[in-house]
Amino acid sequence: MLKDLRYRFTKFMQGRYGVDSLSRFLSVVLIVVILIGMLVRLPLLELITFALLIVLYWRMFSRNISKRYAENQKFLQLRDRFLGNFSNFGSNMSQFKDYHIYKCPQCSQKIRIPRGKGHIMVKCPRCGFEFHKKS
Repeated sequence: MLKDLRYRFTKFMQGRYGVDSLSRFLSVVLIVVILIGMLVRLPLLELITFALLIVLYWRMFSRNISKRYAENQKFLQLRDRFLGNFSNFGSNMSQFKDYHIYKCPQCSQKIRIPRGKGHIMVKCPRCGFEFHKKS
């Protein structure tokens, strides 16, 4: 019986869009709105929950795959633009332990110098300007 139900669902989903990154994001937003709605009884939250649920299922069961794909790509671009500012933060923080990061006074190129080398002359790889720094 379970195999038959799985087969029917698989057959039903053929040619439909399914779940993507935007759907997962909408699912998380839906869960957050439901949890907030449990704490605060507002008719507006119930309406938002219902609307999110409709949009989520409409996107999943849509047969217009190219349109849903374009929506997902637009969402991914917006997400990457927003998260792009934070993505390098962790790697930069780990570098501060082992390196000093200076800017060239002439061209503003960032230069990474190992810590613990004392007073050194730094040569900018971009413009060739030399300046004195403590590492």
